[in-house]
Amino acid sequence: MDHGTERDTSHGRPAGRGAPPPDPVTGRVPLAVVVVDRDGLVSHWSSGARRLFRLPRQEAVGRPAPDLLPVTGVLPGTADDDAAYDAYADYDGLGPGLESSLDGRLSYPAAGRARLTVPAARRVDVLWWAYPLVGPGPERLLVLAADAEGLRGDRADGGAGAASAERIAPGFALHTDFPGAEELARRLPEILPSMSVGESARIVAQVLELGYPVLEFSQSDRVPVTPDWGVPRRAERKARRERAARALAAGEPIPDDLRDEAEDAEDLEYAAVRERLEFLNEVSGRIGTSLDLARTIGEVSRAMVPRFTDVAGTYLREQVVAGEGFPDGVPDTTTMWHRVALEHTDEPGRWDDVVPVGEAMPFPAHTPFFQCMTSGEPVLVPRVTEEMGHAVASQFEKRDIRPLITGRSMLLVPLKARQVVLGFMILLRHPERPVFNDMDRVTGAELAARAGLVLDNARMYTYQENVAETLQDSMLPHIPDRMAGCDIATRYLPGTLLGRVGGDWFDAVKLPGARTALVVGDVMGHGLNSAAMMGQLRTAVQTMAGLDLPPAQLLRKLDDLAQRLGDTHLATCLYAVYDPVAGELHLANAGHIPPVLVRAADGGSELIDLPTGAPIGVGGVPFESVRVPVEPGDRLVMCTDGLVEMRGEDIGVGLATLCESAAHPAASMDDACDTVIRALGARGGRKDDVALLMTRLRGVEPDAVAEWRLALDPAEAGRARAAVREQLHDWGLGKQAAAAELLVGELVTNALRHSRTRPVVLRLVRADTLLCEVDDDDHELPALKAAGPLDEAGRGLRVVSTLAREWGASRTRTGKTVWCELALPRR
Repeated sequence: MDHGTERDTSHGRPAGRGAPPPDPVTGRVPLAVVVVDRDGLVSHWSSGARRLFRLPRQEAVGRPAPDLLPVTGVLPGTADDDAAYDAYADYDGLGPGLESSLDGRLSYPAAGRARLTVPAARRVDVLWWAYPLVGPGPERLLVLAADAEGLRGDRADGGAGAASAERIAPGFALHTDFPGAEELARRLPEILPSMSVGESARIVAQVLELGYPVLEFSQSDRVPVTPDWGVPRRAERKARRERAARALAAGEPIPDDLRDEAEDAEDLEYAAVRERLEFLNEVSGRIGTSLDLARTIGEVSRAMVPRFTDVAGTYLREQVVAGEGFPDGVPDTTTMWHRVALEHTDEPGRWDDVVPVGEAMPFPAHTPFFQCMTSGEPVLVPRVTEEMGHAVASQFEKRDIRPLITGRSMLLVPLKARQVVLGFMILLRHPERPVFNDMDRVTGAELAARAGLVLDNARMYTYQENVAETLQDSMLPHIPDRMAGCDIATRYLPGTLLGRVGGDWFDAVKLPGARTALVVGDVMGHGLNSAAMMGQLRTAVQTMAGLDLPPAQLLRKLDDLAQRLGDTHLATCLYAVYDPVAGELHLANAGHIPPVLVRAADGGSELIDLPTGAPIGVGGVPFESVRVPVEPGDRLVMCTDGLVEMRGEDIGVGLATLCESAAHPAASMDDACDTVIRALGARGGRKDDVALLMTRLRGVEPDAVAEWRLALDPAEAGRARAAVREQLHDWGLGKQAAAAELLVGELVTNALRHSRTRPVVLRLVRADTLLCEVDDDDHELPALKAAGPLDEAGRGLRVVSTLAREWGASRTRTGKTVWCELALPRR
C-alpha cells in the first residue's frame, strides 16, 4: 500500500459545522476480484485473487464459491476476534457475514471482514465487499477482497494504516466491458452515494481483470473520492515487472521478491494481448463487407466508437474519394483531404458547425495531422494541453477547434496501403477516460492498417469501375434522339457490377437520301477483350455504312474483317436501313435475335421473320437481306440477347415478353424503353449485358420530297437554283432560299462537270432539316482542296462546308451522291 497525496474528499461538502475539512489519509492496495454466477460457481478469478488466496485461475473458475472462500468464524465480538481488529468493529457492523452473500441470501450490497482458510493451512484476514448483480447475464455477485494484514497499523513503507479510519470503501478505475457491468454501474450511486451516474458508468473495469482498484480512507467521509492512480508507484511496479520479464527471457532464476511480479507480468501481458487480438478480430470481421467506399468508411468509424475511442474522424485524399489515381510521393500542404466520416459520442450537432462532413481542406505544417500524413506513422498526444490546443487551432482559418480537442487524449493513425498514405483518422478520448498509451498506439496502427487495405480495395474497385464506365461510354455512340424521319431511344445495362465493360453495342448512322442505318451487335464474352473487339467491329460498321453498302454486303465485309483480325471472338449483328421516303426497312442478320416491329395501325407487335445467318467470325457463310414495308408511327425494337435470355428459361418466353412490352403505349421513346426494361428485368437472374435500340419510324410525307432530273447542260444549274427557290417558298421556307440556292448551284455545277452519260438528279427533302442531294454517274468522291488566289477550281466545296450544317458524299452502284443539310427553324 502506498501513500497518495492528501486532498479534500468531501466533494465540496463541509466536514463539520464551523470546522475545516479534515485531512484525509489515502492509500492503495491490490484487491482480489471474484465473480459468482447464479449457480454459486466462480466465473471470474482475477490476478489479485490468485495472489491473495494462492490459487491459480484455472483451478478456481467453475468451483463453488463457498469452497474457495470458507469463513472461519471471525465475527464481531467473538472470542476469536483478535484485539488488533478492534478498529474494524464498526466497519464489521455494516452488513451480514460473507457466507450470506456467497449463499445468495443478500439482495443488497454488503461489506465486512473475515478470516479465510487458504491452502497450506494459511489463514488470510480480509476485508470484503459484495455487490449483487441483477441483470440478464449469468453473473449474480461481485466480491472484492483486500488483505487486512496490510491495513493493520502503520506500515513500514509509510502506507496509511486502518487504525485511523472509520469507513473504508473501494474506488474503481476504467478498463473494459464486463458481463453485468451495466447493472452494477446503475446500482453504484446507491452503493457509493458520492459517485455520480456518469462516474458509475465507468467502473467495473481494470478492477475485474487487473484487480488494482483504490482504497481511500477518510476519518470523516463515508465514501471515497475518484481514485487517483499514483504515477511513481505505477512506474515502480512497471520496473519490477520488466526486471522479472527479463529474468524469464534470459532463463535465470527469479528472485522471490519478483516472483509475483513475474506471474503478474505474464498474466497482464496475456490478458492485454488477448483482449487486443479479440478486439482486432472483431473489428476486422465488421469492416470490408462490401467494395462500396462510403459504406466501408462508415464500418471503420462505427467499429472504433465508443469501444476504442470517443471520437473518430476520417480523412481521405481528394483523389481517393473521386476514384482517381494520384501522383507518387509524400503529401504536402497543398494536398486536399476530404472529411468523409465523423463518429462521436458527444451531444448531437457539436461537431457539425466546426468540422462538417464533406468538407475538403489542406492541413498546415507544424501540426500533428501533417506529421501523421507525411511520416505515415501514428502520432500519440497523451493529453492535448491548452497551449497545444491553441497552437493547433492557430493553424486553421475561420474555425476554433480548441473546445473540441483541449484536454482530450489524441491518437492519429494513417490509413495506408502498399506504403501509400490514403488518409488518416483522428481519434480522441474524453478527459475522464484513460489516455491513449503505447498499447493503444499499436492497436490503433494495426486497425488502421487493416482498414487501409480494405479502403484501398474499395478505392481500386471504384477507380476500375470509373475506368470501365469511361471506356464503355467512349465506345458507345451518343445518338441524337431525332434523325431524318425517325425518333430514337437507347439503353445500355452492364451485366454485373464487376463487369461494366462488355461487347454489346448499338449505333445509328446517317445515310444519303434521308435514310438511317440502325445496328445492334453483341460480341460474345465479357471484359476488355470483348470490348476491344466490339470497338473494332463498331468502327468498321460505321465506315462501311458511310459507303452505303447494302445490309447483306456490309455483313459479308464485316465477317471478312473479323477473319483478318484473327481473333477468336464471335459476334452477332443485326443491321437495318430505314428509308423514310420509300417507307421500308432493309434488314440483314448475322446470328442475332430478330427485331420486333410494333404496328401503329392496330398496336400489334411481331418478330420480323428474316434469315438468321451465322455469327460474325464464323467465315464462309452467306448473308441474306429482307425488305419490310412500314408505316409512319410504327416502332422498331432491336436488342441483344441479354435482355430476353435467362438461365433455365426458354428464350421464346423472353421474346414473347419483349413483344408484349414493346407494344405497350408510351408517351415518349424513353418511356417505351423503360417499359421494356422493367418488364424484362422483373424476371430477375440477368447476368449478361443489355443493349436496346428503339426507333419510332415517323416517315416523310410525299409532299415533303421534291426531285428534278437535269440534262448534261451547264445552263441547267440556273434552272436548278430557280426550282429550289420556288419550292422553298411553297414550303414556307423563304428565309432559307438564298443559302439553299447557293449550295445547290455549287453541287449541280460540279455534277454537270463530272457526269458522263446519265442525267444529274437533284432532290430536296424537308424533314428535321432541309436535305439537298445531287446524284451523278462519276464514282470519284469530291474532296476539299486548298485553292490559291488564282485557282479556278476547289472553291465550290469550301463554300458548301462553310454554309451547310453538314455535308458528305458516298458512292452508289451507279456513281456517287453528294449531299448537304441546312437547319430549319423550330416549329
